[in-house]
Amino acid sequence: MNELRIGVVGVGQRAPLATAANRPGTARVVSCADVSQRGRADAARLFGRDVAVHTRYEDMADDGLDAVFVLTPDDRHLGPALFFLARGVPVFVEKPLAITVADCDRLLRAALTSGTRLYVGHNLRHLPVLRRMREMIDEGLVGTVRAVWCRHFVGHGGDYYFKDWHAERARTNSLLLQKGAHDLDAIHWLAGGYTRDVVALGDLAVYGGNPRRPGTGAEEREDGAARMPDWFAPDVWPPAALTGLNPVIDVEDISMLVGRLDNGVLASYQQCHFTPDYWRNYTVIGDRGRMENFGDGLEDDAPVIKVWNTRRSGYRPRADLVETLSGDDSSHGGADAALVGEFLRFAAVGGPTETSPVAAREAVAAGVAATRSLRTGGNRTPVEPLAPDLARYFAKHQRSRPGAPPGGAGTR
Repeated sequence: MNELRIGVVGVGQRAPLATAANRPGTARVVSCADVSQRGRADAARLFGRDVAVHTRYEDMADDGLDAVFVLTPDDRHLGPALFFLARGVPVFVEKPLAITVADCDRLLRAALTSGTRLYVGHNLRHLPVLRRMREMIDEGLVGTVRAVWCRHFVGHGGDYYFKDWHAERARTNSLLLQKGAHDLDAIHWLAGGYTRDVVALGDLAVYGGNPRRPGTGAEEREDGAARMPDWFAPDVWPPAALTGLNPVIDVEDISMLVGRLDNGVLASYQQCHFTPDYWRNYTVIGDRGRMENFGDGLEDDAPVIKVWNTRRSGYRPRADLVETLSGDDSSHGGADAALVGEFLRFAAVGGPTETSPVAAREAVAAGVAATRSLRTGGNRTPVEPLAPDLARYFAKHQRSRPGAPPGGAGTR
């Protein structure tokens, strides 16, 4: 197999993800595009002086690319992804796939029409603690899954999501979608189904009333001259003491949903951006037991999975089964490297994948419906279904796993 020639659209916050694609003999980043001067300078710094650097992604079409990473802000995924899919170039789109269901469906339709491989960066499917929990479900340790809960404590939420474009509905729809797409996809993966209707509540409880808003630096952030590491202030506490918030803040900083999946599993997801700690807690309840993780391996911690499945009792910190996984200080606990490796293999030769464009679409669709419910008083809201022909097309290429929903990736 010849070394793949890789392109990167959007050399910003997530651009280091693509550095994992520089694998001698397998793949090499040879072309980048970014609208900002800093992004273009970073392209040479990250990928070498020989990389072709453009302002417009359309100019990358002449660089002989075998695959492309689309790492732009969420509301700017559609254009470059459609452009390269139409030209038969396999595309990696960072999560969420898009911020509307219509745009997700346009991307799936483009992949079907062109027969081009589409891949979405849901790296939590490669996170060791979640992979082990999925295996434990498949091993029958909790019986048939009846409920999946996720509590997401976003301890750095003020710095990560309220000092730039993430704070604006026009750019993200909601953080229940933007940040929650990861967890909604993980819930679907653990539960073996997709959300079909939801109710949700939420509020802008802390950052909306911050008297220090808008602060400084917003102009530089808008044109790409500044990024989150430039303003990250982990020692500032409490959250109301943060400065330099985005001039527009109209997304919720605390939200929660409950939903019913197409296989009858009940799900709940809670997200808070002003907690002191930062981690995800998943609970899976079956008809023969319960499992839960403590720590998620994303901050170099060694996560523990506990399973209670032999008898009834009061609280028992000593569970019936306890597994401690190794910590990993690489990007997202090693999940990013595994994600990129799978994409490179998929771009080169096709085949089934752990991630799924349909599952990515369904996570967005659940987030969209939950946001609509949240902003209309918590009304029960259906999730928009996927067109049957798209479901059939992508289902043919999903990796087989007991209880897993359909929705793989096209194979040209």
